[in-house]
Amino acid sequence: MVWQILGAVCYIILAPVLGGLLQGIDRKLTARLQGRQGPPLLQPFYDVYKLFSKEVVVVNDVQNFLVGGFLLFVVFSGALFFFGGDLLLVFFALTLAGIFFTMSSCSANSPYSSMGAQRELMQMMAYEPMVLLVAIGFYVATGTFNVREMILYDGLPAIVYLPGIFIGFVYILTIKFRKSPFDLSTSHHAHQEMVQGLTTELSGSVLGLVELSHWYENIFLLGVVGLFFYKASWWSAIAAIVVCAISYFLEIVIDNVFPRVKWQSMLKSAWLVTLVAGVINLMIITVI
Repeated sequence: MVWQILGAVCYIILAPVLGGLLQGIDRKLTARLQGRQGPPLLQPFYDVYKLFSKEVVVVNDVQNFLVGGFLLFVVFSGALFFFGGDLLLVFFALTLAGIFFTMSSCSANSPYSSMGAQRELMQMMAYEPMVLLVAIGFYVATGTFNVREMILYDGLPAIVYLPGIFIGFVYILTIKFRKSPFDLSTSHHAHQEMVQGLTTELSGSVLGLVELSHWYENIFLLGVVGLFFYKASWWSAIAAIVVCAISYFLEIVIDNVFPRVKWQSMLKSAWLVTLVAGVINLMIITVI
């Protein structure tokens, strides 16, 4: 129990630090791939600090409440995951966080926010089936939804049983990380036709909370990637960290190589990968 509590506390304290550093590495590598020097590694922290020091232009109190709910449920999802809790409840809380974020955009009377909210719902439709398959796959492979029991399960790492589901989850990470070609609801790069999408009407500390939430969420998602490889041993921890680093680097490369697609292509491709990689993998291990 002590180690479980320590895991949750470490996530709450360290996740925004690691998330900000990852974003700094992202910006630096992206700049290098584009032939630029790029900003300092700590630039994301400077940006968020500046946001919290700015005046907040409030559209409505409901929007601020919903953004706060978004941060709260993202932190709860990650803390429960690193505590070793129920994986289904973790993913449910993460989905609820996404709903809060989308509703905050809908509450603003802005065509750009509304367009971003509609696209965010399309993105949720694209990746949620695969997220559900991840939880089901871990249950079939280990016999439990409890993250701690998955780690202590007397058997091979989950990647041995769930290679297709792992591939499908890494595929939808492009959507969750808001990377091209699936950065449809926000303006990660300066190539959008709808200004800032979901965050158009957010400013100051409220926008800073959104950035902080994304840092928490990214670390949690990489934690799920590591769960495919992690067992109760030191070598599996190293393997999980290495795979997480490779996965994140791959997302950065994809972000810089592929152009943004329409939502129809995103939805079709995500569901196709879910069906081929996820469902077939699940059927095979169920039969075996």
